[in-house]
Amino acid sequence: MNWQVYMILCTDDSLYTGITIDVARRFNQHADQQGAKYFRGRQPKQLVYVETGHDRSSASKRESVIKKLPRIEKLQLLTSDTNKVGISHCKLNG
Repeated sequence: MNWQVYMILCTDDSLYTGITIDVARRFNQHADQQGAKYFRGRQPKQLVYVETGHDRSSASKRESVIKKLPRIEKLQLLTSDTNKVGISHCKLNG
């Protein structure tokens, strides 16, 4: 399966990182309060990063690496060649 690593910009300007096989579905789950506990008390604003081509194991490892990055390095990923984001298929809040 093609697992993806993604980042969501939240309404409080924080960045959430996760993995999934269906980014649009997962974004909508977060928006509907059916996803991670992280979204209790904050809302997803925009899908800003998607990295494709992983199996579950490598996606999980990459997620861990990204979560440990300083914010400035996460922001640099948004303009990198690895970013395959396409937000037109996602419901965006805010």
